[in-house]
Amino acid sequence: MRANSSLPVKLLVCAFALLQLISACQMSSKFENIKFSSFKWLNEPSQWSLTNDVLEVRTENKTDFWQGTWYNFYFNSGHVYGVELKEDFTLEILIEADFETLYDQAGLMIYVDEKHWLKAGMEYNDGQSMISSVLTNENSDWGTGVYPGNPKKFWLRLTKVGAVVCVKYSVDGITWTLLRLGPFPIAEKYFVGPMCCTPQREGLTAKFSGLTLRQPDEDILHSN
Repeated sequence: MRANSSLPVKLLVCAFALLQLISACQMSSKFENIKFSSFKWLNEPSQWSLTNDVLEVRTENKTDFWQGTWYNFYFNSGHVYGVELKEDFTLEILIEADFETLYDQAGLMIYVDEKHWLKAGMEYNDGQSMISSVLTNENSDWGTGVYPGNPKKFWLRLTKVGAVVCVKYSVDGITWTLLRLGPFPIAEKYFVGPMCCTPQREGLTAKFSGLTLRQPDEDILHSN
């Protein structure tokens, strides 16, 4: 009887697939144990509430995140309700707010420290609400685009895999459009969650609901 030389290879493949499955199950279980109510504030506002996993925030004046570029000012005062993560993740949320004053903004943020972070969402600029993202690596950049839906209600997805972040938005929570794909610093941990700021006023009311936190898809760029 001839020995099946391919058997050890098949066993290794099966063992590797089993380890991947176990790892995915452990990761999924870990995210399931993270509740919205366990998030913590960076720059807690004086008025906010969390009821039935719906976060409502009223912003304070002169709140923002920005480092230097063009304006030559430095802000690290925006409101972020976040959780510390060490592993790769995908975070999705529904955001509702009435943007009406220059630089009113609400969205999601991944934050390492004052000089290394990304925020993305809706921001009021040049008389209209624009889909927007800012990546800061020592200094801040900024990019905006015309939002094709109702800017008072939009969905946002933030994913980190390794040294890459991917941000997508949706007008209906079903079909997702790429906003940004870019490099991001490797760190021991990341502070991640809903963000809102109003540099020129107080009183923007932002509502965040439908939060989901999960393991990233295999193809974060083209998966819907």
